[in-house]
Amino acid sequence: MSTDRSLERLANATLLVPFPGATPPRWVREGLERGVSGVTLFAINGNVPGAGELASLTAELRQTSDSLVSIDEEGGDVTRLAHETGSPYPGSAALGALDDPRATWRVHRSLGAELREAGVNLDFAPSADVNTADDNPIIGTRAFGSDPELVARHITAAVTGLQEAGVAACTKHFPGHGATSQDSHLEIPTVDADLPLLERRELVPFRAAIAAGVQSIMTAHLRVPALTGATPATLSHAAITGLLRGTLGYDGPVVTDALDMRAASDAIGIPEAAVRALSAGADLLCLGSKEYEDSVRAIRERIMEAVREGRLPGERLEQAAARVARLKAWLAAAGTADVDRGVGQEAARGAVRITGSPSVTAGPLVLELQVPSNIAVGPVPWGLGPWVPDAVPVDVEAADAGRLLERAIGRSLVIVVRDAHRHPGHRALVSALLSGRPDTVLVEMGLPVWRPEGAVHVATYGATRANARAAAEVLGLTSPKKAPGGVISSPEAG
Repeated sequence: MSTDRSLERLANATLLVPFPGATPPRWVREGLERGVSGVTLFAINGNVPGAGELASLTAELRQTSDSLVSIDEEGGDVTRLAHETGSPYPGSAALGALDDPRATWRVHRSLGAELREAGVNLDFAPSADVNTADDNPIIGTRAFGSDPELVARHITAAVTGLQEAGVAACTKHFPGHGATSQDSHLEIPTVDADLPLLERRELVPFRAAIAAGVQSIMTAHLRVPALTGATPATLSHAAITGLLRGTLGYDGPVVTDALDMRAASDAIGIPEAAVRALSAGADLLCLGSKEYEDSVRAIRERIMEAVREGRLPGERLEQAAARVARLKAWLAAAGTADVDRGVGQEAARGAVRITGSPSVTAGPLVLELQVPSNIAVGPVPWGLGPWVPDAVPVDVEAADAGRLLERAIGRSLVIVVRDAHRHPGHRALVSALLSGRPDTVLVEMGLPVWRPEGAVHVATYGATRANARAAAEVLGLTSPKKAPGGVISSPEAG
């Protein structure tokens, strides 16, 4: 590391860069030639306009180098491959409700096969968070559940499935984002847990992922006062080097969550956050969606400056580069699998939970209570629209229960909600409608924390296209398809 050029290559080896559009710009191609480890693709950047275009984009990247091509594809509500339609695979909460690890393995193996076909080789999934906070604004259905052992067995299945398909899994968000009530995109969440509680709860799925041979782990921008003090885990030596590497014994690449998130860099800027994350023990820096050429240059220069000043040991960069090289070697030898989207619909059907007896006549009035999408999910369509074209989107703040009830006279009434437990106005409107129409069917496409007493209730544990179809089948709005092997999957399964 005696020359600026060798130092630059080591700094570049820590970077996963974003870019706009469906064609890698010149600065990205040149960066890959000069040692940048890879890219992160974002639907909001126009990187994923369609399967064919994505395959062409990744093929062009591979012409430059053996680059990492990463994406945030959880196969549930958080989808980039299917951001225009909703995922054909149910997410973690639905798979946890089904609690069939083989189904989780099959879903993730097929998802991995789709990613591999598209040229993506590093997936920022699955989520190992144990979702114990009902009002968690960022995890929710992205977690397999609230029981550490359940989450652990499905993490094992998901990691195994993805990696059998030749895609490196990246289990997240270490040391666990499930007990938070804040969104780390906007502020620093706090996990108020001592180390014994972390060991019993948050760390159980991460231990399972490590035992399953997970190829990478992503840090969270949250503080655990008993472990990190006021510092977010991404920037904490105690969290990464002490706990993850020392106590848990993990020696693979550690990837940061996006450094443009306020919890990581709002007070210090992205270049300084990059230096501190590397110093803490991270190996790969996910920069965020809009950190383009000038930002990448500033980050690289700050890393190099920190090494020259002695704030960041050069050996730390060499260690990171070695871990990334091992990951690339694993990918070069990884196997492949076949896409089987039928497993997604099969699992979504099995996850549905029904309270009461849904009875919906032809031509129902379907009301979909609108909720803002969180930053992680993005503007992915959801709801029963594909099967009920005249479903009515309802702005809850402007809604009049009396008028909606008038529209439902002589028709079955179906109300579709998403995490109603987190939205008081939604619960109030649903209660008013139920008082006038006790025969209403309530479809919950988030977590079914709130269930009005006596109501006919259908819980899908997710809002993907697969979840929506499963709900539509329960309501008689479409017919069930044959599952693999010719067996009819019952719409009331589970």
